[in-house]
Amino acid sequence: MNYGFIIDNRKCIGCHACTVACKAEHNVPLGVNRTWVKYIEKGTYPHTRRLFAVHRCNHCADAPCVEICPVTALYSRPDGIVDFNNDRCIGCKACTQACPYDALYIDPETHTAAKCNYCSHRVEVGIEPACVIVCPVHAIISGDMDAPDTEIAQLLAREQVQVRKPEKNTRPKLFYIEGDEVTLTPTLAPQNSDYMWSSQSQPVGHGRKSLNGQMELHTGDGSLLHTLLEKPESLLSAPQPARHRPLATLLESARRVYDTPSEGVMWGWEVPAYIWTKAVAAGTVLVPFVAKSFGLSAPTPTTFSTGVLLGLLFLGLTGALLVRDLDRPERFLSVLLRPQWRSWLVRGAYTITSYGAFLGLWLIGEIGGLRSLQSLLHWPLIVLASFTAIYTAFLFAQAKGRDFWQSPGLVLHMLGHAFVAGSALLFLLSFPLPAMAGDRLLLARVLFGSLIFSLAVLAFELTTPHATTDAHSAARAITRGLFAPLFWGGVVGAGLILPLLLLVSGSLFLITLAALLSLAGMFVNEHIWVRAPQLIPLS
Repeated sequence: MNYGFIIDNRKCIGCHACTVACKAEHNVPLGVNRTWVKYIEKGTYPHTRRLFAVHRCNHCADAPCVEICPVTALYSRPDGIVDFNNDRCIGCKACTQACPYDALYIDPETHTAAKCNYCSHRVEVGIEPACVIVCPVHAIISGDMDAPDTEIAQLLAREQVQVRKPEKNTRPKLFYIEGDEVTLTPTLAPQNSDYMWSSQSQPVGHGRKSLNGQMELHTGDGSLLHTLLEKPESLLSAPQPARHRPLATLLESARRVYDTPSEGVMWGWEVPAYIWTKAVAAGTVLVPFVAKSFGLSAPTPTTFSTGVLLGLLFLGLTGALLVRDLDRPERFLSVLLRPQWRSWLVRGAYTITSYGAFLGLWLIGEIGGLRSLQSLLHWPLIVLASFTAIYTAFLFAQAKGRDFWQSPGLVLHMLGHAFVAGSALLFLLSFPLPAMAGDRLLLARVLFGSLIFSLAVLAFELTTPHATTDAHSAARAITRGLFAPLFWGGVVGAGLILPLLLLVSGSLFLITLAALLSLAGMFVNEHIWVRAPQLIPLS
C-alpha cells in the first residue's frame, strides 16, 4: 500500500473548499494551513489567465523531515503516509528547514510542528481525506498508487504529471496534472504586496516572533525583501513600461494574486549565537592541544587549563541557547532519551555531551595531578572538539529546503571559525592571566593563519557556481543584496581584512583589537549564513 495525491489542474476552480475542510477536520488555527491554494496570474491585461496551485505535504518516500527530526515526532508509515506525533515534538523547527515544499508549520497553540497527515484517522477506517470529499469538482484524487484498479493509479499511468522540485530526490507523492511551472516553482512568481488579501501576510505564532525587530524590512508580505534578495539592480532602474515589452514576454509574466501568510524566519538569533559559542568551546581546546600534538609550540599549563575551562563554560552556553531555541524547551531531554539516530541534532547532542564529559575528566586529572589520565584524553579531546565544531554543517546539509546550506565548504567554514575563536579569546585572556603571556606569539600566529584560511573558504563558498537558483539567490543576497553592506563591511572588512592588517603591525594593542574584531566578525558571518537562506521562499 502506497498512498498519494493527484491535483488535477484541469478541474481546480480555486474555491478553497479543501483548505476550509482541512481546517475544520483538524482544528487548524488561524494564520497557518495544512493545505492551501495559491493564485498565480500570467500575462498583462487583457492577455491574462489565472492558475491555481494546491499545496500541502508531499508525503515523500524519502522524507527529509523524517530524517532530520531528532525525536521521531515525524515518521513514515508502512502505507506511505508521513505522519507526526505532536506529543513527542520538541519544537526545534529543523523539519521546517528540511522540507523543500514549505509544508510544515509551528502550531501557535501547541508550539509543535504540524502538517497534512493525509487524514490518517479517516483513511484507517476506509474514509477518504476531508479535502477529497469536499472538493466540488473532484480535482483532488487520493488512493493507493500501488493498486492498479484505483483511480489514482490509472491516472498516473495515462496522464503526464509533474511534481515540485524533483531535483531534491525526495520522491514526492503529490502529483499535478497540467501543473504550470510558475505555480510549482516559487521564485517564478515573486511575492508581492499589492494584491487582494495581502494584509494576511503577517505570520502568526513563532513566525511573528521571529520577525520582531526587522519589520521595517517588510512591505506587505515582503516584496521589498524579495527585491533586495532576487533583483537588487531593480532598485536602481525603473521597470520598462508594459506597452514597450514584447507580447510573448507579457504572456509569460507571472505574479501571485493570492497566497498564505509567510512563516517568517524559523531559526532566529539563537542559532547563530549557539554556532558562535560552540566554535569558542571547540577552538579554545583545539588551539593548545593541536599546537602541542604537531610540535608547533609547547603551550603553558595555564593555557591548557584555561582552554578547557572556557570549553566547558561556552559548551554550557551552547546548551542553554539550544534549549532556548526550542518551542517546547521542557522536552529537551527527549533528544537524548528518545533519539532518532539519523538526525544530526541527535548526533550533535551526544557529541557535545561526550565532549563536556571528557573536558570534565581532564579537569579532574588536572586537580588530582593525574597526568596519565590527561595524556590518555589528549587525542579523544581533539577528535571531540573537532566534531563539536563541524557537526552543525552536517545538520545544515540535512536541511534540504535551504539549498545554500548544502555547500561542501561548510565543514571547513566552521572548523576555521573554531580556530579563529579559540586563538582570539585565549589571546585576550593572556592579559588578565600573565602566565599565558609566553603563548601570545603562538596565539597571534594561529589567529593569522585561521583568518587567512577562513577568508579562502569564504571565497570558495561564494564564488563556486551554485547548483540551484535558490542557492544562487542566497549568495546574491549576501554579496549584492540585502546583506551586502553587513557582509562586506562587517565580515570581510572589519572581521577579516582589518584584523589581518592589524596582526602584521606587531603592536600588542593592535593585535588585541584584531582579536576582538575577528570574534565580532565571526558572529556577524554566522548571522548572515543562517538568515539569508531562510528568506528564499519555498512555496
